[in-house]
Amino acid sequence: MQANQIDLLVYHIGQLVTMQGKKGPRKGHEMSEISMVENGAVAIANGRIIAAGEEKDVRRKISGLSVREELNAQGRLVTPGLIDPHTHLVHAGSREHELELKLKGVSYLEILAMGGGILSTVRATRNATEDELYEKARKSLDLMLLFGATTVEAKSGYGLNLENELKQLRVAKRLNEHHPVEIVSTFMGAHAVPPEYKGRSSEYVDLIVEEMLPEVKRQGLAEFCDVFCEQGEFTVQEARKILSAAKEMGFGIKIHADEIEPLGGAQLAGELGCISAEHLLAATDEGLDAMKRAGVIAVCLPATSFNLRANNHARARKMIEMGLPVALSTDYNPGSSPTESLQFVMTLGCLNLGMTPEEVITAMTINAAYAIGRGDVVGSLETGKQADLVIYNASNLAYLPYHFGINHVDTVIKKGKVVVSEGKLVG
Repeated sequence: MQANQIDLLVYHIGQLVTMQGKKGPRKGHEMSEISMVENGAVAIANGRIIAAGEEKDVRRKISGLSVREELNAQGRLVTPGLIDPHTHLVHAGSREHELELKLKGVSYLEILAMGGGILSTVRATRNATEDELYEKARKSLDLMLLFGATTVEAKSGYGLNLENELKQLRVAKRLNEHHPVEIVSTFMGAHAVPPEYKGRSSEYVDLIVEEMLPEVKRQGLAEFCDVFCEQGEFTVQEARKILSAAKEMGFGIKIHADEIEPLGGAQLAGELGCISAEHLLAATDEGLDAMKRAGVIAVCLPATSFNLRANNHARARKMIEMGLPVALSTDYNPGSSPTESLQFVMTLGCLNLGMTPEEVITAMTINAAYAIGRGDVVGSLETGKQADLVIYNASNLAYLPYHFGINHVDTVIKKGKVVVSEGKLVG
């Protein structure tokens, strides 16, 4: 990649995680191969990486070019920008009133059956204006950025009718146009069966296939389609119908699979060739095998199982050992995982899923990028890729999950521009 001038040179990096060296998502032992460089530097021009590696090599590569600005990393840790591949960003309301029910042992599905959970948020979202949804989601995006996220996926699914699903997706589009964090949109009209279709889920599935998906596609408001395949919501057969139709229309497809009951969502992900299957706490060995054969990325959401006080967690170690690529996400939403912090998820990935710090950072960068179709643009610090990177107030990678409950981010660079400095938003 040619440049006439270096816009920004980040130098004196103590540890630089580049994720260089392999195309495609990393699996098995590859998830520990993070291409760490000591005494590193990153040269940026026109929002792209010109060179990343040992500082002496980077300076040699850019010799003869003028450098407009230099940033001293002061011996600290630098990684690619973090990527959150599963969020429910746009919504109204909050569900802290359900905490007492959870503490009393009322299950997620029981709360949903009582009209709470997702349906509570649906009521609030339907009643909210587009501007109200925008402002609430913007504040969450600010927090995500402060915690190091530079790209996030955002699902709809709290409208559950055409008007309000489109409203959510329009908000995500506006945020993508005006906020530093890039947003990849997913249509999830099949998040729950709306109250007006109770007992008539097949009719709602027809509405999604015949009216909602075509209109979302016509307006270009979503890149992916997702379905909550779970006991009491959408069956494997219904999920197959929706996702098959979405695939035929040109959407990428994802699935909330086997979160609570082993219905066979993971097998369906393999059958249809989903880009990712998400949650997977109850996924069987057969389901994971089907995903592996089809190259499906497993997106694990340990903050959700933590918050729901689940008796089990997604079997990330099993997935890695069998050769499945694993990504991690916050699952940010107003009920089961109300957190915007990928750094908190780092700790849960280590302590609850048994992943190493190297596997965790892989799961939040290059594998997360591939889980949302962005692996050729972000997720690693390689020549030609977008210049998204994070400088931490830490000297090494293990310190991030080890010292939990605080924000370690000092600086965030998005598309070559400093958007967080000294832990504060710029501009």
